[in-house]
Amino acid sequence: MIKFAKHAALAAVLVISFAAQAQKKDLGNDQYFKSNFKGITQALPSVTKWADDSHLILRREGKNYVIDCKTGIETEATEADMKTEPKPDKTTAYLKSGDVYAKVAGTEVQLTNDKGKKANPTLSPDGNYVAFTKDNDLYTINIGTKKETRLTTDGSETILNGYASWVYTEEILGRRSQYRSFWWSPDSKNIAFFRTDDSPVPVFTITDANGLHGYVEKERYPKVGDPNPEVKVGIVKPDGGNIVWADFNPKDDQYFGGPYWMPDGSSVLIQWMNRLQDNLIIYEVSPTTGAKREFYNEKQKTWVDLDDEGERIHFMENKTGFILFNDATGWKHMYFYDMKGKLVNAITSGKFTVTDLTYVDEKKGIVYFTARSLENTARNDFYRVNINGKNMERLTLGDYNNNINLSTDGSYFVTTYSNATTPPKMTLISNKRKIVKELGDSKGPEFDNYNLARTEIVRVKSDDGLYDLPMKVTWPVNMDKNKKYPVLISIYGGPNAGTVMDTWGLGGNQQWYAKEGLIQVSMDHRASGHFGKEGVNYMYHNLGYWEIKDYSTMVKWLIANGSADASKICITGFSYGGYMTCYALTYGSDVFTHGMAGGSVTDWTLYDSHYTERYMGTQANDAEGYKNSAVLTYADKYKGMLQIVHGMIDDNVHIQNSIQFISKLQDLKKDFEFMPYSGGRHGWGGNKGVHFQNMKTKFIYKYLLEKEAPREMIK
Repeated sequence: MIKFAKHAALAAVLVISFAAQAQKKDLGNDQYFKSNFKGITQALPSVTKWADDSHLILRREGKNYVIDCKTGIETEATEADMKTEPKPDKTTAYLKSGDVYAKVAGTEVQLTNDKGKKANPTLSPDGNYVAFTKDNDLYTINIGTKKETRLTTDGSETILNGYASWVYTEEILGRRSQYRSFWWSPDSKNIAFFRTDDSPVPVFTITDANGLHGYVEKERYPKVGDPNPEVKVGIVKPDGGNIVWADFNPKDDQYFGGPYWMPDGSSVLIQWMNRLQDNLIIYEVSPTTGAKREFYNEKQKTWVDLDDEGERIHFMENKTGFILFNDATGWKHMYFYDMKGKLVNAITSGKFTVTDLTYVDEKKGIVYFTARSLENTARNDFYRVNINGKNMERLTLGDYNNNINLSTDGSYFVTTYSNATTPPKMTLISNKRKIVKELGDSKGPEFDNYNLARTEIVRVKSDDGLYDLPMKVTWPVNMDKNKKYPVLISIYGGPNAGTVMDTWGLGGNQQWYAKEGLIQVSMDHRASGHFGKEGVNYMYHNLGYWEIKDYSTMVKWLIANGSADASKICITGFSYGGYMTCYALTYGSDVFTHGMAGGSVTDWTLYDSHYTERYMGTQANDAEGYKNSAVLTYADKYKGMLQIVHGMIDDNVHIQNSIQFISKLQDLKKDFEFMPYSGGRHGWGGNKGVHFQNMKTKFIYKYLLEKEAPREMIK
C-alpha cells in the first residue's frame, strides 16, 4: 500500500521501476487487440468437487486429480473417484412455447395448453405441484393429476397476484426475481404471495421512432413523492380455498420485502418498512389466521436496507436459532437470535464489514465467513469465529484478496488469491492456517520478460482527515516524470457500490492505453462501502456532494504527485456513474474537464420512489437537498466537453433525464455531444453496442490523446 504522505518515495520508485521496464519486450498487437497473453499468464486449475471432507478433486489441463488434504499427496483420479452416488431424476418445471412443462423421472410432461401469458413456474419443495402466474393471477397444477387450480380471480392490468410491479422488481425483490412475488412454504402446504394494486401509480409513457406511427410503451413508474403500489400479503393452499390475508392495511404508505418461511412452515416472517425507510419490522404471521406479532425491529437515523437477496436471516438446521445481518452499528455484522426472535449475542463486532456467511459448523459452534480485511478494506479475507462471538481468527494468509472454496465440513479450503501486482494463485489450506499444497500460479514463464503497465492501489487521505480513500491506478508504460499525462477515471459511485479492490487484472485495452500514455484510474469515495455504513451514511439527503469532494481530492493528488495533466481529467460512467459524470462536469467542473456519461440521472426527482427516497427522503422534507443534488442546478458551471448517451426506451432511468439536461445546456449555449440509441433500454448490445464503444474510443483519442484513433481500436 502506498501511503499518501510518501510522495518523494513514490516518485523514486516509479523512476526505478519504469527504467527497468524499458529493458523488457513490448507487447504486440496479438496481446493488445486479441488479449492473447499466452505465456505471460496461464490458466489456473479448477475445483471439480470435494469428494469428501478431506479429499479434493482438481481439474488441470484436461485431467482430474485427487488431493489428499491430510497429506497433500496428489494422484490422477480414477473412474471410481469421479463416480457420484446416483440421484433420482429431479422434477423440474419450466416454460416452453408459452406453456408450463415439467420433467418427471426424465420424461417431459406438458401441464398447460392455452394462450394465457404465463410466468415463473416454480416447483413445490415436495415436487408435487407447480405454481405459476397467468394473466396476473396465481395458479397451481398438481403434477400427478394435472389438475389446474386458479388461486386468485381478480388479476388485471393493474391487479397483480404473485407478479410484482416494476418498482418492486427493480428495487425490492431484485431483477433476478423476474417479477415473481410468490413463495412456497418448506412443507409445500402454503404459498405466500403479494397482491399488488398498481392503479394508484402514475403512468409514464416511453416512446421510440420505430415504424410509421412510432413505438409507445406505458409503464406504471412511481417517481419521487408519487403514490406507490398498494400491496396485500396473502397466504393460500396449493389446492385452493380461502385466501388468508396478513394483518396489514394496504392503504398504509409502506413497503414489503420478500418473506422468510420458518423452517417447519408453521409461520412466515414478513419484512415491513415505512415509506421513509428508517424502520424495518419483521412480523411473524400465522398462515391460518393472518395474525401478526413483532419478531424483529430495527431503526436507524438514516435508512435501513431491505433484503433483496434472501440473506439477512440464516436459520440453524438444529433449530436452536438463526443468524441475522445488521449494520445499525455502522458496520455490517452477524448476530445470533433464538427461534422466537430474541437476541442471544453478537457474533462479530468492530470496525469492519462482514461480506458473506460461508458455513456454520453447528456441532462445534463455529461460523466461517468472509469480510473486508481488517488490514485493508480493498481485500476480502476468510475468518472463523465461535457462534458466541469469541475467538475470531483470520484463516487466509498474506496481503491478498481471496476467493474461497470451503470443504464440506470446514476443515480445509482452497483460496484463489491475488493483489494488484500479483497474478492469481491457488492454494489448499487447512483451517489451522497450515498450507497443505500450492495448487497453481497464473504467472506464466514469459511474465517477467514483458514490459507490462504497472497497476497499484494508492490511498489518499480525505480532506477532513477521516478516511484513506482507495484508488486503483494503471500507470503509463515507460512513464517520464517530466511529462504530464491525461487521466481516464472509470467510476460507478453511489451508496455502498464501490469498485476498487486489490485484485489482479490484465487486459488488452488497459495495456494499449497505458502504452498510449493514459493514466487509468478507478476510485472509491467514503460512502462506497470501504468504511461501512458509517461512511455510507454521509450520503443521507446529500447525493453527489461527498463523492465529488472525495474524487476531487484524489484527482488533486494525481496532479500533484502522479504527473497528471490538470487540463485533461476525464471521468466516465453509466447509470449512477452517468449521474456522477454529469455532476462532475457541472458541480465539479473546476477539477473535471471531460466526461462520457451513459444512462444518467440528472435530477433525482425524475427517478423512482423507493431508491431515491431511501437516501434523499421526499421533496416535502428535503427540497433543498434535491436541488443541491441535481445536475441541472449547476448546468451554468459546465465548461468542459461531455459526451451524453441514452437508450430511447430506457425503462429504468428515463431518457427525459438526458433530454432535460441537454435542453438546459442548449439554452446556455454550451457545447456537448449527444447520442440516443433507438431500441436501447438501460444498456444495449449488438452493433449499437459496438457503435457506443467506438464512440468512446474516438472521444478518448480526440480530447485526451489529441490524435486520430488507430484503425485497430475501431471495431
